[in-house]
Amino acid sequence: MVKYKVIVDRSACISCGTAPTVCPQVFVLGEDNGKNRVTDDYVIKNTESTSIGIVPENMYECVKRAADSCPVLAIKIEPIE
Repeated sequence: MVKYKVIVDRSACISCGTAPTVCPQVFVLGEDNGKNRVTDDYVIKNTESTSIGIVPENMYECVKRAADSCPVLAIKIEPIE
């Protein structure tokens, strides 16, 4: 089963709330700085400038829609084999 690494560039994020609206299972606006981050269910690293998570294959479409909807392209997705 393929998993995916999700990388949020919180420095680029403009806190518009699009990703959490499109895919609330994986994204949330952080309480620390109000910028998008990966939810506790999937996060592996969270700093003020970056949030990284690992999601299962069945969450790919949700994450992809959120990444494609981000107006500043602050979300990247990489397959993990």
